[in-house]
Amino acid sequence: MENREFFAALTDLVREKGISEEAFLETLANALASAYKKQYDGGAEISVTLDADKGTIEFKATRYVVAEVVDKDKEISLEDAQELNPEYQVGDVIERVFIPKDFGRIAAQTAKQVILQKLHETERDNTMSEFSDKEGELMEGVIRKIDDRNVYVELGDKKIEGVMPPQDRVPTEKYAVGDKLKVFVKRVKNSGKASQIVVSRSAQGLVKKLFEEQVPEIAQGIVEIKEISREAGHRTKMAILSNDPRVDAVGACVGNRGARVNAVVEELGGEKIDIILWNEDPLAFIYKALSPATVLSVSATGERSAMAIVPDEKLSLAIGRDGQNARLAARLTGWKIDVKSSSSPEAKEVLAAMEAAETEENESEETEQE
Repeated sequence: MENREFFAALTDLVREKGISEEAFLETLANALASAYKKQYDGGAEISVTLDADKGTIEFKATRYVVAEVVDKDKEISLEDAQELNPEYQVGDVIERVFIPKDFGRIAAQTAKQVILQKLHETERDNTMSEFSDKEGELMEGVIRKIDDRNVYVELGDKKIEGVMPPQDRVPTEKYAVGDKLKVFVKRVKNSGKASQIVVSRSAQGLVKKLFEEQVPEIAQGIVEIKEISREAGHRTKMAILSNDPRVDAVGACVGNRGARVNAVVEELGGEKIDIILWNEDPLAFIYKALSPATVLSVSATGERSAMAIVPDEKLSLAIGRDGQNARLAARLTGWKIDVKSSSSPEAKEVLAAMEAAETEENESEETEQE
């Protein structure tokens, strides 16, 4: 059946909207076949071929030649088939080209549905492509929906949806529809209907991006964030380094009267943040990582394992509630840290050895002076 005006209109539309003509025609052909079968409730195998160059639409019904008919919609007996053509044999396929009743209405309704679907898919794919470079970035969003599992956040001017799964939520935060919040774009997956943007409030990257936003020296690369360990909603330890000896890295992150760090803490709902100077010497780094506790000594006890000795009254502070402070320090440094109080037998032995070594060194210096 020839319908050049129909194809001309479709061609203009797909070009205007930026839709792939080949993909559109394939979808439309499948949709026309499906619409016909639904309209006439038949079980026959129906296929539709669209030829844009010739401007034709061809409907085909397929039936199989069998010795005994089980499904009359899809099969035809050998006897009936040979009445059509004596050369037909069992196993042959008979294709009948036809024009369906009410074709104009079926075609118009189906084309409209397919066009709307393709426009939606194209808009979604274009938007997802724009978001492909947002992975690892900070974005503002509005919570639009919450279900039993996920929080759905509307992102950017295009109002595309980001998904925040349970593991990316902060246990201490309460979420409500309409809330505005900043999220870290954890992953952008662009694969048709399975396209998805995963956002996070618990990722370490959120803390890093919030500090980049508040501290120009970090954004400029003058101050570098070397490591972050975080237990979202409770505490974060962040190790930093100044690449310019004239710039105080900790002071830059804290800001005038704590303005910069307080802005980050407020965005994180009061989460405590320890800002620590990074050190190439792992033992010196461990000293700092156990902040805010005072550390008397740190000594290596094995491969990437160390003992940190603290005053008795600082032991609970060094370990932290449920071991949190020591655990975060270990993650930050990459070392296993055994925290001991100064009155413990192990600590006394280490401190005695240190005192003996210091005494011997002092005596040696005095001898040289004489």
